[in-house]
Amino acid sequence: MKLFILALAIFAPSACTTGLSTPPAEEKLMSAAQHFLDLLEDTQQEAATYSLDDEERYNWHFTPREREGVPLKNMSEAQQEAALQLMKICLSEAGYEKAQNIRELEQVLRYVENRPPNDTRRDPVNYSFTVFGEPRAGEAWGWRVEGHHLSLNYTAIDNQIVSATPTFLGANPGKVPSGPKEGWRVLQPEEDLGRELVKMLDEEQRSTAMIAEEAYPEIVTDTERYAKIGEQEGLVYTDMTAAQQDKLVQLLDLYYNVHRAEVAEAALAPIKENLDNIYFAWAGGLEVGDPHYYRLHGPTFVIEYDNTQNDANHIHTVIRDLKNDWGEDVLKDHYESAHQN
Repeated sequence: MKLFILALAIFAPSACTTGLSTPPAEEKLMSAAQHFLDLLEDTQQEAATYSLDDEERYNWHFTPREREGVPLKNMSEAQQEAALQLMKICLSEAGYEKAQNIRELEQVLRYVENRPPNDTRRDPVNYSFTVFGEPRAGEAWGWRVEGHHLSLNYTAIDNQIVSATPTFLGANPGKVPSGPKEGWRVLQPEEDLGRELVKMLDEEQRSTAMIAEEAYPEIVTDTERYAKIGEQEGLVYTDMTAAQQDKLVQLLDLYYNVHRAEVAEAALAPIKENLDNIYFAWAGGLEVGDPHYYRLHGPTFVIEYDNTQNDANHIHTVIRDLKNDWGEDVLKDHYESAHQN
């Protein structure tokens, strides 16, 4: 019970906005991961660690289920603090707050679904941490935190993050219907900016952007190891007005800026150099409460947003790198370079 109360205090939105501090410059990702592992008991270390090439690394999901790794609910206070520090180092302040709020929604679901306080299906501390490979100088390694509606997957070489995808964020309910958090919308900008963009389009543009009259029931890429999305569809960036183009870039920034600044900037730089080849696509209704889906699709990435379940009050979002999920392209170059030296 003590750990449960502690975790709720850590995850409360007020703690995220007032208690989160930016890690100091000397705080290194690699040492933070080592510190987390050093605090684990032997059995916890065994559960939390895999080799970098283990298939478990690609076993990612966003539904409530049993997961590998060590969940926060099975950690001591010091272990929890070390795990959360890993998140703080990798996420932006806004991204960390958003991730914590997604966990807090588990408490909302307990209330809305009239579940008991100890319910394990809706559990804000049932989020597991896993480390892949060894966080050592010169080594490639990765780590993951995952639970209901949250999956963050990082790959690093030394202290440099070379991949932060797949990135999945979800919200159920999208807008809290009742109770102490009534009206709360954790992923409000993702919904509102997408709708603003489609409503900025004129009739001809919208007919091009609309790829289906009915929204897709789920994100198309699902949880496959290799994201498959098909050909680019919808309205291309070059066929938009300047104001519409600005809104599209706002959407790009919104999704990638969940990660810390240098990670987001590194991912966005090649995308923004190739804006002319980005497509915006929409499926479903245009009004609040209508089931709807949209995506941004470039040559190397896809962002998907879906809101169809629970009377269009259940949001799923994902970023997939079509070439470098889990850093596979970068790691290939890293290993080839190492063999040449």
